[in-house]
Amino acid sequence: MIPPAVRLGEERPPYAPRSARHIRLGRRGEEAAERYLVSLGYRILERRYRTRTAEIDFIAEEGDTLVFVEVKTRSSLAFGQPAEAVDGRKRSRIAGVASLYLARRGAADRACRFDVVEVLESGGAPPRIRLIRDAFEAR
Repeated sequence: MIPPAVRLGEERPPYAPRSARHIRLGRRGEEAAERYLVSLGYRILERRYRTRTAEIDFIAEEGDTLVFVEVKTRSSLAFGQPAEAVDGRKRSRIAGVASLYLARRGAADRACRFDVVEVLESGGAPPRIRLIRDAFEAR
């Protein structure tokens, strides 16, 4: 039997629905970002490219440049701008995955860059999207 103080009047764990909403929000953000990137002339090569250590949301081409794109979606600015979540650790992981991708494709000499797309959804209005080209450098 669960003590009354733990129940909190809910019949399911209090955080399970939030994580499902979080995943749906992220997927909607990725879909909006993809449409936006394509409208700018990017050609999407890979979606959710994964390795054992990390994932890159999109690998795309813009002209002759290979672009590794991280998408950050928020429903408010309560925790800061979406791009602020792409901290040093996240940048390092993305750069590592990019390096593996380039090695596997024999494309180590190819011009590439890292972009971040911020998506802000609020109040049922169309999402606001901001592209940050060349957002960081691999180290």
